Amino acid sequence: MKIIVSGGGTGGHIYPALAIAEGIKDKFKNVEILYVGTEGSLEEELAQKAGYTFQSIRVKGMPRKLNRRSIIAMRELIRGLSDSRKILKSFKPDLVIGTGGYVCGPILYRAAKSKIPTVIHEQNAYPGITNKILSRFVNKVLITYDDSRKYFHKASDVVLTGNPVRKDIIDQDRNNARKELSLDEKPTVISFGGSGGQRSLNNSILGILEEVSRDNAINLIHVTGKSHYEAFAEKLKDENIRPGNNIDILPYHHRMPIAIHAADLVITSGGAIALAEISAAGKPSILIPKAYTAENHQEYNARSFQERGAARMILEKDLTPEFLYKTIMELISDGDKLMEMSENSKKMGNPDATKAIVGEISKLI
Repeated sequence: MKIIVSGGGTGGHIYPALAIAEGIKDKFKNVEILYVGTEGSLEEELAQKAGYTFQSIRVKGMPRKLNRRSIIAMRELIRGLSDSRKILKSFKPDLVIGTGGYVCGPILYRAAKSKIPTVIHEQNAYPGITNKILSRFVNKVLITYDDSRKYFHKASDVVLTGNPVRKDIIDQDRNNARKELSLDEKPTVISFGGSGGQRSLNNSILGILEEVSRDNAINLIHVTGKSHYEAFAEKLKDENIRPGNNIDILPYHHRMPIAIHAADLVITSGGAIALAEISAAGKPSILIPKAYTAENHQEYNARSFQERGAARMILEKDLTPEFLYKTIMELISDGDKLMEMSENSKKMGNPDATKAIVGEISKLI
């Protein structure tokens, strides 16, 4: 059996694609998986690192407004459709699945038009434009949030599956996680602005470090993002801020699944992967959606969590160090509220999402 997987641009599209590919390998014997993306991209790097054969197509994102770049993108789209036709003809897949990002548009469209079974998976509460267009042609649309169902009203088959998460997120224990990170009994807060970091969150965390150090009421693990770490460290030096022993500042956390399970409260943006992982772990959260994301999808994601009592949302325009610290301490000091949020978060999580997705794929093969 042969399956093509495609999705790219950001980790939010790539990691679900890789999780689905891994689930397919676990389910089916003698399956051959081909990952399709763009040359020199993050999806190429991660897919090959995971051991998958990779083939590239030519495609560029379409600008929101008509301009010179629109002509270039249209030309590349035509080339991408031609590349996709050649890949389908030579590989002869039994099914093609896409997880979003403009890169999966040509291959999914060509496959659907060639009557090859096709599936898309949408990670966000507000779907990306590529998936909304593709939903008119594919056989099945798999969604993470029921809120997104209304945007796929012309799709013939929409199924709520959840967002696939890493196995090491599911297979963790809070007490063991805290021991591995050598944490004491104080409540622990972990904050990170997605895989790339978040400037607004970094600035607010910088503004509360002295108070967190002085009060010594919580442990704080803050991940700046690699590209922001040097600037963050420079500001600490310039402002003569010396974090206490209860604070850990990192550019990147190599043991994020353990850190999430060790935390009593998670602060992050509204990225689909982060939300899938914290809900699978049943963690309450403060969500600060990035205002500049495509279709403002992070705010839709965060609002979905807030409306279901799993999180507090703070928009970037309302974010200040004082407001953030007040919200942290208000939640940390209310054990009943944290427990309620934790239970609601767990309800939103779906540790069996990969299994459900593979099950839906199986029906089409």
